Amino acid sequence: MTDQPRRRLVLASQSPARLGLLRQAGLDPEVIVSGVDEDAVSAPTPAELALALAEAKASVVAAKPEVMGALVIGCDSVLDLDGEALGKPADGEEATARWKAMRGRAGTLQTGHCVYDTATGRYTSGVASTVVRFGEPTDEEIAAYVASGEPLHVAGAFTLDGRSAPFIDGIDGDHGNVIGISLPLIRRLLADLGVGITELWTPREK
Repeated sequence: MTDQPRRRLVLASQSPARLGLLRQAGLDPEVIVSGVDEDAVSAPTPAELALALAEAKASVVAAKPEVMGALVIGCDSVLDLDGEALGKPADGEEATARWKAMRGRAGTLQTGHCVYDTATGRYTSGVASTVVRFGEPTDEEIAAYVASGEPLHVAGAFTLDGRSAPFIDGIDGDHGNVIGISLPLIRRLLADLGVGITELWTPREK
């Protein structure tokens, strides 16, 4: 009896943080960016918006002829603060205002996940939610952080594993979800499609 070849895995996201987490978990996805216009997608709630964006990204990439037979993962994150969906800030001024509004408070990082099996045409999706408790950085610390450029490239204008880590007092939930992808949710979504995550592990080097 011969081993089945590993399924091809494609990440429909340009996020280096998501790619890094998947690689740390033993997976080795290719990256194909969807090009979805995020501003053209709307939904009633932040969680529904994150899910709609993840499904849109996965479906666009899954429709490409070159990925036929692959498993496609699409993700998108937004910060839910008082029911408002906050993505990447448009500029430094918005990032500064965002941090001044967030400090000393808590928001919920909502990440939509969609896994599309192009071999069967089936897909499944879900949202992971993690509460983030923000510290109280000073105006000077906020200005320095915004000047670093980091908050302009991430949903919610913060990262858990970057320069803003000292300004996060704690989280309730999956830390990977805040970084960009919930590995436990990905495992469950793959299982829904009849795929075991261990079947996708890359062989360990001897």
